[in-house]
Amino acid sequence: MAGTEPKPQDKSGFNLIPEDLQFAPGFSLKTVWAALFVGFLMLPGAIYLGLVTGQSMAGGAEWVTLILFIEIAKRSFVRLRIQEVIILYWVAGGLVAVGGKLGTGADLFGGPFGSLIWDQFLVQSPQADELHRYIPEWVVPPRGSEALLQRTFLDAAWIKPIGLLLLVIVLQKINSLSLGYVMFRITNDIERLPFPMASVQAGGATALAESSQASEGWRWEVFSIGAFIGVIWGLFYVVIPTLSGIFLTEAVTLLPIPFIDLTVPMRALMPAGIMGVGTDLGHVIIGFVLPFWIAVGSASASLLVNLVANPLLYSFGVLHTWEPGMSALPTVISNSFDFWLSFSIGGAVLVALMGFWMVGRTLAKMRGIRRQGEGELPAGRGDIAIYKALLIWACSTSLFVVLVHFLVPEFPWWISAFFGFVCTPVFSYIGARMIGLTGSPQGASFPYLREGSFYLSGYQGAAVWFAPIPLFDSSGEVAAFKQLELTRTHFGSVVKLAAVAMLIMFGCSFIFWSFIWKLGPIPSSTYPFVQKFWPFHATMQAFWVKSTLPDAGGQSLIQGIVRWQYVLTGLVSSCGVLGLVSLLRAPITLFYGFIGGLGAWPHFSMLNLAGALLGRYYFERRFGEARWRVYTPILLAGYSCGMGLVGMSSIAVALISKAVSSIVF
Repeated sequence: MAGTEPKPQDKSGFNLIPEDLQFAPGFSLKTVWAALFVGFLMLPGAIYLGLVTGQSMAGGAEWVTLILFIEIAKRSFVRLRIQEVIILYWVAGGLVAVGGKLGTGADLFGGPFGSLIWDQFLVQSPQADELHRYIPEWVVPPRGSEALLQRTFLDAAWIKPIGLLLLVIVLQKINSLSLGYVMFRITNDIERLPFPMASVQAGGATALAESSQASEGWRWEVFSIGAFIGVIWGLFYVVIPTLSGIFLTEAVTLLPIPFIDLTVPMRALMPAGIMGVGTDLGHVIIGFVLPFWIAVGSASASLLVNLVANPLLYSFGVLHTWEPGMSALPTVISNSFDFWLSFSIGGAVLVALMGFWMVGRTLAKMRGIRRQGEGELPAGRGDIAIYKALLIWACSTSLFVVLVHFLVPEFPWWISAFFGFVCTPVFSYIGARMIGLTGSPQGASFPYLREGSFYLSGYQGAAVWFAPIPLFDSSGEVAAFKQLELTRTHFGSVVKLAAVAMLIMFGCSFIFWSFIWKLGPIPSSTYPFVQKFWPFHATMQAFWVKSTLPDAGGQSLIQGIVRWQYVLTGLVSSCGVLGLVSLLRAPITLFYGFIGGLGAWPHFSMLNLAGALLGRYYFERRFGEARWRVYTPILLAGYSCGMGLVGMSSIAVALISKAVSSIVF
């Protein structure tokens, strides 16, 4: 029965969630104050950190906010309930969310106006020469306009782009919440998947809620250990490079961010392969939480590709673009264009077909449950009928299709409808099932499906590349609903949370992106990460956009990259791996981990594997498997909090320094 879900527990009674906890609302006036705190104090730090290092404050800002409010509550003799804590967590996370645009690869943290900052760079970049004339004014003001020259959003030329941005944000949130709820009902209430990573936030919220009481339990102890580890590592990883760059002529970097690249030194041993060591200890702790066979499969595939497959493919002339001396990033790009882009399409086809099969099987199971009168829902959870959620999702998707047709009437409307009504729910279900089975937030999809559809549609122009095509993955909402269920939070709270978060996020994103953009051009030498990577992303986006422009030179290049014999090779090889896993009766998670690891960097997958091995063969034997499984998500939550605490402190000093120097000089 769906309403009798067992709670995580070991033989010593270590329950992750208190047994007597009842469903209750989590949204209150405290949530509004927390949203304002994050919007006005943490959002600028998230923006700056993303521009300088490419790192996200997601995971840090949430826990910093929670700790601050809990300490204030304790001194005011107010006790925060678990439901209030988890809603505070999500309001903080939503306010430092990624603001990049689909298909650019240039992820920015700090709300929706980050996407407009990217657009202003693209239209003025050398990569967009000759292309900038085709970029519509509802995307970004034209090159040479006063709005761009003066670096200000307070110009009439921004009315259309900002208005469209606001409309798309509202529609997309409605779309993702409604479809995410449906996917949650399927994967949680019907299929009863384990959701191994959902307990990270739930356990952390429980630990912090305990700390606001008179006595603190084992959750707070484990959380504190993780936070201490995060603080110590953050001092070396974030604080020293950030503060030294302010007070010294050059930044002192003890650990290269985000990895130590060994590709060039090992070029003779593994030509065309990449190798390195990630420098964030968090990857090891993530390995504690990940399902063991996911970590094994991902690391095995990553090593097989780089130690065996790439050198062989290079010796046979398949990887013909790679040259000795290339570092990791250009090596990955060249290998992808030569072989792995096509190969990965074949593997994605198999995973997508498996997804279609799972959809059909689930629908049949739903009919069977309905006939048997099963599928009772927990009382007080705040559920609505599935058909109502589907109706809301269908209406929002239809509005997206109409909007795209209005903006780009020359583009076939049925392609937008196919993306919205077929691809989005299928990919969302596959992603939701992957999260439910493995905890991985990345679902499966066809690589470059969006780009390939534009190219093959016969459309001539550039506007569709900037239009809000309804190709989404709503599986992330499934994890949110699962965490709300674990903490016994009424689902109605998430709707109020979304409305408040969107309002504050939009306003604060406008204020602080305007301020930081006014301080100086973006990108520039002030922001080393974006200065290094944005020209590459602009080159790739311009390449795709030119593919639908006549005589732009992109069509012939695309025809040379996607090779159907390599696609077939990827499909057959993936089928072989699936057959071998089935023959050996290994967990299916090993297959998913292997497929996902084909494009993974060994820099990080090996750290995940190290954490998984350390947890399985040392800590589980010391603490017991059940107890260790309960410890790990809270340990990871504490680590994120510790890194966030020291990161926020150093970033605040850096922001103040930049603002003061701009005013003085």
